[in-house]
Amino acid sequence: MENSYKKRSKPHSLTARLTISAIFTALIAILAQFAVPLPFSPVPVTGQTIGIILAALLLDKRTAIISVLAYLLLGAAGAPVFSMARGGIYMITGPTGGYLWGFLPAVYMASIISNSNPGYSIQKAALGAITAMAVIYFCGSLQLALIMGYTPLQAFLIGVLPFLAADLIKAGLAVFLGLQIYKSLERNKLGHLIRD
Repeated sequence: MENSYKKRSKPHSLTARLTISAIFTALIAILAQFAVPLPFSPVPVTGQTIGIILAALLLDKRTAIISVLAYLLLGAAGAPVFSMARGGIYMITGPTGGYLWGFLPAVYMASIISNSNPGYSIQKAALGAITAMAVIYFCGSLQLALIMGYTPLQAFLIGVLPFLAADLIKAGLAVFLGLQIYKSLERNKLGHLIRD
C-alpha cells in the first residue's frame, strides 16, 4: 500500500518541480529587465543575479539547474528574456555571454553549499551567494577577455570591479529574501515544495 502511494505521488512531485522551475525561470527573466547600461563597460548592471542566487538558496540542485537552463535556452532561442528584453544565441556567444552561461555552474555550486544541511543557514546561504557571484565573474570576465582581447587586469577593471558593490548588495538582498520565503513556506507547511 505504501509503495502504491509513493508511485501515485511521484507525478505530483514532478509536476510541482516543473511548475517551480517555470516560476523561477520567469522570475530570472523579469529581474533581468531591471538593467542599467554603463557607458564604460559592455556589461550592464542587472537584477537577474538575484533570481539566480534565490534559485540556488531555495531549490534543490536539480530544480535550480532546470530553472536556469530553461532561462538560457529560451534566451538563446530568441525570446526577449535577457537584459533589456534581448535574446538570441549571440547574447551567449558574444563578449558578455560568459556572464550568462556562468549562471549554470554558479547555481550548481551555490546550491551544493547552501543545501548541504537541512533548513536555511544564513552562513551557508551567504557563502553560497558569494560563490555564485565569484563563478559568474570568472566565467564572464574570461569570455570578455578572450573575445575583446583584454588582458586579465583589463577584464577585471571593466567586467568585475564596477559591479562589486552593487552585486554585494544584491547578494545580501537575495539571502534576506530567501530566508523570508523559506520561513513563510515552512510556517505554511509548504517547505517540501522547494526542497526534497
